[in-house]
Amino acid sequence: MNTPISRRKFVASTFTAGAALAVLPRLSLRAAGSPNNKVVLAVAGVHSRGKDLIGQFASHPGVEFKYVIDVDRRQLAPAAEAAEMKQGHAPKMETDFRRVLEDKEVDALIVATPDHWHAPMAILAAKAGKHVYVEKPCSHNPREGEILVAAARKYNRLVQMGSQRRSMATVQQMVQEIREGVIGKVFLSKCFYSRRRAPISFGKIATPPEGLNWDLWQGPAPRTDYRDNVHPYNWHWFWRWGTGEALNNGVHLLDVARWAMAVTFPTRVTSFGGRWHDVGLDDWEAPDTQEIQLQFGEDRGISWFGRSCSTYGAPGYKANGIVFFGSKGTIDYDGGGTYTVYDLDNKPLKTVGDDPTKKVNLVNSTDPGLNDTHALNFVEAIRGNQKLNAPIDQGHNSTLLAQLGNIAQRTGHALQIDPANGHILGDRKAARLWTRDYEPGWKPTA
Repeated sequence: MNTPISRRKFVASTFTAGAALAVLPRLSLRAAGSPNNKVVLAVAGVHSRGKDLIGQFASHPGVEFKYVIDVDRRQLAPAAEAAEMKQGHAPKMETDFRRVLEDKEVDALIVATPDHWHAPMAILAAKAGKHVYVEKPCSHNPREGEILVAAARKYNRLVQMGSQRRSMATVQQMVQEIREGVIGKVFLSKCFYSRRRAPISFGKIATPPEGLNWDLWQGPAPRTDYRDNVHPYNWHWFWRWGTGEALNNGVHLLDVARWAMAVTFPTRVTSFGGRWHDVGLDDWEAPDTQEIQLQFGEDRGISWFGRSCSTYGAPGYKANGIVFFGSKGTIDYDGGGTYTVYDLDNKPLKTVGDDPTKKVNLVNSTDPGLNDTHALNFVEAIRGNQKLNAPIDQGHNSTLLAQLGNIAQRTGHALQIDPANGHILGDRKAARLWTRDYEPGWKPTA
């Protein structure tokens, strides 16, 4: 591994390179008949989800991981070993993703870092000419999502969000049936997610663990002291880096609901909830109980009911899934690969997918038992053989639903939304959360 480079030096060179890329001919996608169909990848963030993605991508012929990247050196060797078992040789290990962006052999970067890094890293990768697979949520705040969409277009890069259900055959069939009217006009979708997460205690200022580059871990976020209850997972529950359960898991289901109902931006958003279950036991900031309600015009809506304090689902429903209510019936989707169609008298008409008694595995959050082809879809899109199933404009639109819910929650305001662009209307307090403060030198731009 090479020695670190300063942030100031790299940022200056990156923006110079970005300006140069803007005037160069746009890179063409690899032709389907190209004699070199090998796709070379790098993955950033390999503690959990990134390591799982190594297995998914490397299972496909002609895919090679050249780099595994993590700011915590302790995570590199296990990830490299996982890649070596799949592809027969070990990838290089790197702590600074910016060095990898300089390697012209790398076709695409997989971003599986903490949320505050998703959009800034993906934007820099697109500027460097790389395609990007970015885990959900695609951004920490709405403005980042807009910039990422603009960067993908400007640099003609494929950017796919990790909405795996978009690549599941049974979910694709369900969406098609809903749009064809199997339950009539769908006027309401109710999404559910429940998971028991233990309290995280009160963080104490401490020396970062040996091997962790805390400065680079923070990256675009304003600097603060290391605390002993943040890394490697509990950053999810702090607004400085994370986005709460609504974007940690809610985006998956909100994306399917929005896709099936063929809606884009809401007109009104509300949210209620809070840190209600384990109140006073830790410094967790995001809600552990939350219901987001999104209204689309006068006669359609989507809600998301999330709890991080219990695995018991809403009465009558599973702990994870969506219920679609239509003028002619109902669909109960289990959050994985199974759905059941009911008539208005609650008579089951058919079940599509796996054994309906099989539960989606909520214990393993990195792979809840989904039989998807999302990784293959991204690879084949790079080769020119397929279109992306979850292009970044769709990923941003779905991520925005949960972000608006969090903004409503944090301000205590019902939000009025411009249905043309998703922007908040007439609420200065809420509009301030459209973006965030950045560490100097790290503010993303297209």
